[in-house]
Amino acid sequence: MEDNNSLAISLFSEILMADQLARSRLSKALPKGMELSHFSVLNHLARVGLERTPAQLAKTFHVTRGAMTNTLGKLEVAGYIHIRPDWDDARRKMVAISPAGKSARDAAIAGIAPIISEVVSDLGSDRVRSTLPILRELRSKLEQE
Repeated sequence: MEDNNSLAISLFSEILMADQLARSRLSKALPKGMELSHFSVLNHLARVGLERTPAQLAKTFHVTRGAMTNTLGKLEVAGYIHIRPDWDDARRKMVAISPAGKSARDAAIAGIAPIISEVVSDLGSDRVRSTLPILRELRSKLEQE
């Protein structure tokens, strides 16, 4: 059991350090004024191609509704998203990416893609590909908590 605990602590220490380093490097490569949380929301909205409620987005990103409202407010002021009332339930709002948001997301991808590509190249695409299922399973286990 002690070996398992040691292994678990080592695993999470490496994940947390890699996360911190990745966030730092990627944040520096984003367009001026864009935060990683902004990019994440824009990228999600662009990929799904559908409107989402703030509550759905908060759940997707595992943040509070207040934190998501703050992020969405900044994105709306920047003109990157449109927020409208839900026609079926006026208490609820719907969020969609705007054309300016799609352009900002594309600019962000242009900035961060070379960094990510370099890491994948250095590690080897086969090794990265073989690691992805383990990371996805880890994420799934953590989401169940």
